[in-house]
Amino acid sequence: MGIFDFFTKEKKESLDKGLEKTKDSFFSKLSKAVVGKSKVDEDVLDELEEILIGSDVGVDTTLKIIDRIEKRVAADKYLGTDELDRILREEVAKLLAENQSVDVADFSIPSVPGPFVIMVVGVNGVGKTTTIGKLAAQLLKKNKQVVLGAADTFRAAAVDQLKLWGQRVGVPVISHGMNTDPSAVAYDAVKQAVEMRADVVIIDTAGRLHTKVNLMNELTKIKRVIQKFIPEAPHEVLLVLDGSTGQNAMIQAREFMRATEVTALAITKLDGTAKGGVVIGISDQFKIPVKYIGVGEKIDDLQVFNKAEFVDSLFKRN
Repeated sequence: MGIFDFFTKEKKESLDKGLEKTKDSFFSKLSKAVVGKSKVDEDVLDELEEILIGSDVGVDTTLKIIDRIEKRVAADKYLGTDELDRILREEVAKLLAENQSVDVADFSIPSVPGPFVIMVVGVNGVGKTTTIGKLAAQLLKKNKQVVLGAADTFRAAAVDQLKLWGQRVGVPVISHGMNTDPSAVAYDAVKQAVEMRADVVIIDTAGRLHTKVNLMNELTKIKRVIQKFIPEAPHEVLLVLDGSTGQNAMIQAREFMRATEVTALAITKLDGTAKGGVVIGISDQFKIPVKYIGVGEKIDDLQVFNKAEFVDSLFKRN
């Protein structure tokens, strides 16, 4: 199977459209930086550094990319500005390849004894509950039986929203309502999933970074009650980040990693921002796989992250 075979034409178009604002902003600035210049010199590289930082790639990751390009320029002093797109694309692709696990072809779930348990974390407003609903829909397409647990019990809107997604997608949602014990919800969700021999259980959790110690205790308690049924669970802790917040997403990632062991990332709302470069920076800085990206409002706009396709879309001029 070729590297792009599993990427349908519709998904590719959705990805291209979702990254449009980032791409347009980036190439507009890059074109101005190289106007009137034929060679990639120090001035061009300084401009490129500013552009990458402005696209929320992040300072450390930007310096890494610039250093790599400088080495290529030193090896070929007559490197033309018309080749800059290609070189930059190649170096970003290499960076993502170094920092990511192998691309997953689709919304597949590893085979484990009992249901595969995903605990979803992230601050309020990042698209956490919507991501859960869309992920459940994609798993259903793979003929997986899914149970959702509404353990973000500190916001009535979160519980109600997850119930609506459950109705829309057609999956059961375990809920005790607002201001109830989140770990009790998680317990009942996993219990039901085990009893009905479900394939996957996805547990929504509260996102309150301002009470970091309480958050850490809460997530630890949820894990503990889940492990009464499945000692290896949760099999995945998925952190959802809002790509449109740029460097703030980086800060959130650091905070959550201090609170719990994050094993995968979902980066949402890339279609509404010119800060799509944050995906590159987050991948580089945290060495945690970016598993899903959100590039639109439709259910199918939650996509499995594919490095090659992402770079292809990001660096493809219209």
